[in-house]
Amino acid sequence: MRKVHIKTWGCQMNEHDSERIAGVLSENGYQLTEDIKDANLIILNTCSVRDKAEHKFFSEVGRIRDLKKENPDLLIGVGGCIAQQKGEEIKKRTKGVDLVFGTRSIHEIPRLLDVLSEKSKHLVNVAEYKINTLSYPALRKKGIKTWVSIMYGCNNFCTYCVVPYTRGREESRPKEEILKEVQNLANHGFKEITLLGQNVNSYETDFPALLRYIHSVNGIERIRFMTSHPKDLSDRLIDAMAELTKVCNHLHLPLQSGSDRILKLMNRGYTYSEYKRKIDKIRDKMPEIGITTDIIVGFPSETEDDLNMTMDALRDVEYDNIYAFKYSKRQDTAAEKFDGHLPKDIKEEMLAQVMLLQTEITTRKNKGHIGLTVKVLVEGVSEADKSRLTGRTETNRIVNFTGSYELVGKLVNVKIINANLSNLGGMIND
Repeated sequence: MRKVHIKTWGCQMNEHDSERIAGVLSENGYQLTEDIKDANLIILNTCSVRDKAEHKFFSEVGRIRDLKKENPDLLIGVGGCIAQQKGEEIKKRTKGVDLVFGTRSIHEIPRLLDVLSEKSKHLVNVAEYKINTLSYPALRKKGIKTWVSIMYGCNNFCTYCVVPYTRGREESRPKEEILKEVQNLANHGFKEITLLGQNVNSYETDFPALLRYIHSVNGIERIRFMTSHPKDLSDRLIDAMAELTKVCNHLHLPLQSGSDRILKLMNRGYTYSEYKRKIDKIRDKMPEIGITTDIIVGFPSETEDDLNMTMDALRDVEYDNIYAFKYSKRQDTAAEKFDGHLPKDIKEEMLAQVMLLQTEITTRKNKGHIGLTVKVLVEGVSEADKSRLTGRTETNRIVNFTGSYELVGKLVNVKIINANLSNLGGMIND
């Protein structure tokens, strides 16, 4: 049997795309392997959101192509956002890559491999296809939680972001297709699903209604979703989150900057005060909700005053956690051509200030859970300590605790006895 090894960079969307790549290839005679040297086909599923991920990819290609010396029949394929954006450039810049396919060409991989074997030449296929006319399988690892894509692409065109250029314009999957997939996952023992989309609030047939449909699926016990765009976060969605018991008490709502000037340059479509009013509405309806966000520092022309507004926003909102990044100049984006790009060392200093403040906030909020009893969906054995189990609270905090492996997949009450920056520790509280 032919074997495929898949290496993935980037977001949850890319991780889920890799599951779909594995699913399509599995139905065409390939077996997934963790051993790269055992593979007949290597797929590199790439991310171009930040410059660092792109450099990692090109370095990895250099290492992998040496495997062809040992196995001349080895095929190397490149997919994902870098492939979509730089298809022909990859072909010219890298030796050893046989196939380049775009973000919407996953279903085409078996046919492309057949063409490749027949004609024995490099192929680049980054054409766009209508996603909602397709239904192709995902090969998921057995577990308790998984992802379900509800839409693809983005119409927002934030000035720093390549997604509209690499994943195309927004396109929603049919509700019936999503519900069928969710029910199938429940039938196979999955308890928690995360609905994925570049902006789930834009789901075309009404996202709050979709949540209500999924809430009715027997077997699913927790529902999460990401990512929400602040400008489209509606009162109806807030009401649905508060009402539906399976929808987790957690919201990831990217802010990006606390400075209105920078938000306007980013084309985010809201001011900080508008964003904060929505946070206040959410907390009014769901006082215990966990809120996380994304922050970009070092955007072109960003000043110390702009950064201080972001720091003030972190103090004001008191996020449970943040994902903070240095601005990275990306090809094809509007911000690439802006004046005032900042030196690397300045951006690194800005990031350090943001992370130092958020570390204090997150640690304090985590320690505030000591003594409380929280409900945890048990996911498996803790990677940090194999003698303990791990799971997450509704607010998306990791909890490690001692217990029997038979608890995996169940909701249990855990009393928190210690906490640090990254997780909570506890004991079963019957």
